[in-house]
Amino acid sequence: MKPTLLVLAAGMGSRYGGVKQIDAVGQNGECLLDYATYDAKESGFGKVVYIIRKDIEKDFRERLFDRVAKNFDAEYVFQGKESLLTPEQIKLSAERTKPWGTCHAVLCAKDAIKTPFAVINSDDYYGRSAFKTLGKHLSSISNDSTEHAMVSYVLEKTMSKSGSVSRGVCTVENGNLKSIVENLKIYWEDGKVVSEWDDRKDILTGKEMVSMNFFGFSPKAFERFEIYWEDFIKNGASSPKAEALLPVAASDIIKNGEGIVKVFTSNESWFGMTYPEDREIVKKEIAQKIKDGYYPEKLWEK
Repeated sequence: MKPTLLVLAAGMGSRYGGVKQIDAVGQNGECLLDYATYDAKESGFGKVVYIIRKDIEKDFRERLFDRVAKNFDAEYVFQGKESLLTPEQIKLSAERTKPWGTCHAVLCAKDAIKTPFAVINSDDYYGRSAFKTLGKHLSSISNDSTEHAMVSYVLEKTMSKSGSVSRGVCTVENGNLKSIVENLKIYWEDGKVVSEWDDRKDILTGKEMVSMNFFGFSPKAFERFEIYWEDFIKNGASSPKAEALLPVAASDIIKNGEGIVKVFTSNESWFGMTYPEDREIVKKEIAQKIKDGYYPEKLWEK
């Protein structure tokens, strides 16, 4: 059974200032997401499901989806701020302007997922080796398996020179995830890695293992995600900014003794589309990988 790639592509891109999910960075108009999809296909994945906003559907199809779908089993679903909400919750959240976060996004795609699946962000570069590692694991488990997984990265290799990043700092025990603490503002300051909180600044080593939202789950994980979501929205429907986060929901699987999350580690150096300045960096990185023969000049046949 080939695993499915699930892509979180409904973000607003507030720091980037545009729809970064479909911004061209390749030599033939390819997006960063084209390369992730290609890596998944080359690593044994059998399908890709994109989670997008309704308002970008036309551009998404023209700039990415239609060419991918000619070469790979592809589908997309929508995440909106009213998705999965009751009429009462919709009223309570009337002032909200954005979707409800990564766990909410994954739940929006539940009906499209029929096999073990990997989850990625649309604006991060993960590297083919990570797809091969997670794809191998997902191909070995059943739909009701409680043995989930993630690929972690070395913090200092995931930092942006353009500004702060949000990373989940992981505690790993005997090869399994013990906990994830979401650090929402990590940045370089005077050559040091700083994690800033409301009341303090912590100095990190840069060697910490962090989550880049590259998880692998069996469909059984949806049971816990739904419980987490119901608790979240019950208490947070009126909040304009609260988000239901996938790493928190994944941690709940562990806390409740419902399974394990195996941790694989990648030594790949991250690059991605967080800030406008990042686009030129990404273009150069992709161009170099094409020059090195890592990617063909043209990914997809028309």
